[in-house]
Amino acid sequence: MPAPEIALTERFQSAFAAAFGPEFADADPIIRPSQFADFQCNAAMGLAKRLGRKPRELAQEILDAVQLEDIAEPLEIAGPGFLNIRLRTDWIQAQTREVAADPRLGLPRPERPDTVVIDYSAPNVAKEMHVGHLRTTVVGDSMARTLETLGHTVIRQNHIGDWGTPFGMLIEHLLEVGEDSAEADLLRTDPNAFYQAARTKFDAGDDFAERARKRVATLQSGDPESLRIWTNLVELSKAYFHRIYDMLDVTLRDEHLAGESTYNEALATTCDDLEAAGIARISEGALCVFPEGFTGRDEQPLPLIIRKSDGGYGYATTDLTAVRHRVRGLGADRIAYVVGTAQELHFQMVFATAREAGWLPAEVEATHVKIGSVLGEDGKILRTRSGSSLRLMALLEEAVAKARTVIDELRPDLSEDERAQIAQDIGIGGVKYADLSTAHDADYTFDLDRMLALTGNTAPYLQYAVARIRSISRKAQAQGISPAVQPRVVDPAERALALRLLEFGPTVEQVGALFEPHRLCAYLFSLAQSFTSFYEAAPILKESDEEIRGGRLALAAQTEEILVTGLSLLGVSAPQQM
Repeated sequence: MPAPEIALTERFQSAFAAAFGPEFADADPIIRPSQFADFQCNAAMGLAKRLGRKPRELAQEILDAVQLEDIAEPLEIAGPGFLNIRLRTDWIQAQTREVAADPRLGLPRPERPDTVVIDYSAPNVAKEMHVGHLRTTVVGDSMARTLETLGHTVIRQNHIGDWGTPFGMLIEHLLEVGEDSAEADLLRTDPNAFYQAARTKFDAGDDFAERARKRVATLQSGDPESLRIWTNLVELSKAYFHRIYDMLDVTLRDEHLAGESTYNEALATTCDDLEAAGIARISEGALCVFPEGFTGRDEQPLPLIIRKSDGGYGYATTDLTAVRHRVRGLGADRIAYVVGTAQELHFQMVFATAREAGWLPAEVEATHVKIGSVLGEDGKILRTRSGSSLRLMALLEEAVAKARTVIDELRPDLSEDERAQIAQDIGIGGVKYADLSTAHDADYTFDLDRMLALTGNTAPYLQYAVARIRSISRKAQAQGISPAVQPRVVDPAERALALRLLEFGPTVEQVGALFEPHRLCAYLFSLAQSFTSFYEAAPILKESDEEIRGGRLALAAQTEEILVTGLSLLGVSAPQQM
């Protein structure tokens, strides 16, 4: 069931080959939506440069060669050589009915499914998740949902910070306060408070700091008691992480945890192998790689330090080890790192080093999905009044509470449980959608009023569109009106909505290929707008003709199904009513 752009592309490329030779069979027909028709083919201008001829003459030859009688009405040449395309309404109806009958709603299946490893969320043990973790978590989770739905194998990797220097400090503090104490319980309820208490002791510079430094070495040497306490720290933090994940309705579970400690035993081998291959060398006491093309401000080669001068390892060592494991151990065809934009240079150097070492073959795609910042009204990174990072849990609770206030005011007729669930769906959905609807590498301003608004490109607007269609269906059922077996696409309003429905599959496929959830948000918003226009121009339940009424009801049901499926790929729930 080809979407319009795909079907048109195939036909035009066949025409290019017939008219200009087989070497033009892969030329881009440049199919774009048009205000003068359904679509426009803009290929003549580009072909004119290649062939040294006038665009309008080529447009006529394309028109003569292309076989579109079963898809489109006769084409028109416009301007210097544009081809205006108006699709046949009966073709649109046939395609819409195929999608309606397809359990996958027109989502294509990959010719060769990929194994995609997605590294996302990555909070730190014994630290509060803050607003900066929101984007890495929801963007990564939407990508995982989307790729799985398309038919790829997704391996989630939650690369938590669970190893390194701070753990000596944390272990010593836990021993002092007691593992069963109320302060130890802060690791589940307020990790930042526990961490800051340990940090204060450490910064005081007394014997606690010395014991903490020794504890790091003891832990890294494999001391059983230190490892037991470290395991306890991790377990307590996991309980906190899952409170956040459950509230956000993300799909990360314990089996997806692959923290820094996972690679600890292999770090020395990574360094030895790079040194033996002549890729790494000692520089100022540290073992470094100098990947080609990276220079500092002094125009000197920029080092990627993989073993510090004191023998310790850093992020680069762990990330290189993880790359090798993800390719060789997990069988990755694609690897996505959903990490802040500030780490761009780091990942560029890691990828370059891994490719030079042969650990990241050319056929394996590695992508840094750069994540922008969440800003406050002042245009700066969102923080509390005291200047500290804003707790993610506090932000989410505020969103739900604000949504609940609105629901209590507008729908006092609903039960307590119903209002609580709707507030949860709207509050969390609003926050997630605002994040996902922004290009992932762009910053955006956190504005709860805008996020929870029923107008504009927001989750509540889409959720309301779904609730509206469901309300129509309930009213129809109460009146004994049943939808037709197949949707109707005859009138202009029906036709416009159907054309939008046919874009779902190609849009989701593009999102999976580019790791760009904001494209799906833009599509769903335009679909909801198209439904509103359709409903205003073609009333459903007021229509007296039974056949027309049933066909429109089926078209509305198809719209609901695609909206709900699209929102689910974003991790946003659609309430039954609002």
